[in-house]
Amino acid sequence: MFQIEKTLVSEDLIEKEFVCNLSSCKGVCCVSGEGGAPLLEDELPILEEILPKVLPYLSEESKQVLENQGAWVKVANEALETPMFPNAGACAYLMPPTSENGGISKCGIEKAYEDGVISWKKPVSCHLYPVRVQDYSEFSAVNYHKWDICNSACSLGASLKVPVYKFVKEALIRRFGEDWYKELEQVATNF
Repeated sequence: MFQIEKTLVSEDLIEKEFVCNLSSCKGVCCVSGEGGAPLLEDELPILEEILPKVLPYLSEESKQVLENQGAWVKVANEALETPMFPNAGACAYLMPPTSENGGISKCGIEKAYEDGVISWKKPVSCHLYPVRVQDYSEFSAVNYHKWDICNSACSLGASLKVPVYKFVKEALIRRFGEDWYKELEQVATNF
């Protein structure tokens, strides 16, 4: 671990390699999970505002889940998350796979963003994956999350020689800022 500002950063962000391989995994990270995508407090009003514009991208089942649970949920440990299908592990914002999109499960929020319907890409925790951030009172821990369903992403990252921190550059800047990322690059150069 090393420190940048008020974050403790895992060396795995520099040492491990990763590039999403959607043609292989088909977006299963949004389908299989124990909880919804972690949300920041300031993302809640954004989700509420964009929900009507995202709904047309979603299945009737997704719309029903969002109608019942709302744009976001607070779970038992007071964490804020995207709603999930009951007993399914899939995010309620998930667009079902189709033959037109290569059988890939995609995010309805991100699709609305790509189409220019909204100006917010998706929750920063989704944008950051495979990096996970845990906020504490005095600092934030920034860690690489290893998940077997991402083995093809690790293989692709290794073949392309792309370290995790470079793969999630845009998301890290979005979460921590340009100066923070420049310091991370400096650490990586001297690693």
